[in-house]
Amino acid sequence: MKQMQISLFLAALIFAVIAFGKDRTSSGRAVDLKLYDGTVLKGTYFPAAKPGPAVLLYHQSNRTRKEWDMVARQLAAAGINTLTVDVRGHGESGGQEGRGEARKKQWPLDLDAAFQYLISQPGVKRDVIGIGGAGVIGVENSVETARRHSAEVKSLVLLSGETLREGLDFLRQASQLPELFVVADDDEYPPIVEGMELLYITASSPSRKFVHYSASHEAPWLWYEPFDIGKVPAKGGHGTDLFKPHPELPGIIVDWFVTTLIKTPGHAPADTVASAAILNQIEMPGGVAQVTQQLMEARRKDPQVQLFPEITVDILASGHLREGDAKTAIEIFKLNLLAYPDSADAHYNLADAYLADGQKELARQYAEKALALLDSHAAPLSSWSDTKQRRGEIRRSAERTLQKLDEKPR
Repeated sequence: MKQMQISLFLAALIFAVIAFGKDRTSSGRAVDLKLYDGTVLKGTYFPAAKPGPAVLLYHQSNRTRKEWDMVARQLAAAGINTLTVDVRGHGESGGQEGRGEARKKQWPLDLDAAFQYLISQPGVKRDVIGIGGAGVIGVENSVETARRHSAEVKSLVLLSGETLREGLDFLRQASQLPELFVVADDDEYPPIVEGMELLYITASSPSRKFVHYSASHEAPWLWYEPFDIGKVPAKGGHGTDLFKPHPELPGIIVDWFVTTLIKTPGHAPADTVASAAILNQIEMPGGVAQVTQQLMEARRKDPQVQLFPEITVDILASGHLREGDAKTAIEIFKLNLLAYPDSADAHYNLADAYLADGQKELARQYAEKALALLDSHAAPLSSWSDTKQRRGEIRRSAERTLQKLDEKPR
């Protein structure tokens, strides 16, 4: 059985061809993916101007690949090669989506054919791939593709959908995968909101992000998305339909992929809500030492991983400092500096805490280091801010600390 699947998979690759001529569009070119059983999947490929990462986008069951065109064009313009595809039995693609055993055979081969076509294109960095999907089938397809190609997939975007148990298990285990989750309360296919919340809390990545468009109440249940044939009026709350009432959303998606595929491949800034368990642990007895150990272990696997946002831990430590508990503040600030060693802000905060605790030499050491980092311009002021105003404030604060240390006792 395994040999047959491999043969069928290779056949899908061999017959993946590009359709030129009249099917060419102004911003992308039409492609045909001929599958093992002769079925042709229709897609559109949006090449970037130079070599770079790539993204594969899946549509929801009541829409087609064309709903992703705007995002795909923006991604290509930003340097990310993008493929949109009509899945079997939808849009311009042939065949019918199977059920039961037929689907078990078709589904992975269809997904792999689209994925392999994308990574085979000239200029595509085949080990830096993003996957995005909308609706029940788009999210399911995205998670399954990421699960099957976890070594190559470095970013995931999921809009208004659900996934199978295997997909949930994958999200639970994929602690290094940046994930963007998007849902709206007025989604016309409840309980999608609860389904997306389940995906978010199941995922273990501290760099996951949740975009939740609120409404006064959730829409009433009318029918299932995958089997909807005009039974549920579109209200703009589901999947790519969200682009119209929320015109900023395409930009959010594009920025997410640019961050996680170009700026910091496979990484996104740690999110406060996603890091809730670790942040709460810091405040527990012995928590700082435990989180320090977790960070060091995580760094052995991935030197760039972040388990918590710098600014959030800064807030926790500053609260202790304001209450006169300088020693606890020092321990938390030290953890923050371990996580963000290039931050002038983190160095100054630790200097301020040492000064409050009467440890003058250490206060001087870290204040001087903060100023040296500011002068070098080798890195941003901090992971969360690098404005002229903020840099000026930290410089003045560090200089005041040094002035206090230089004052002669009366």
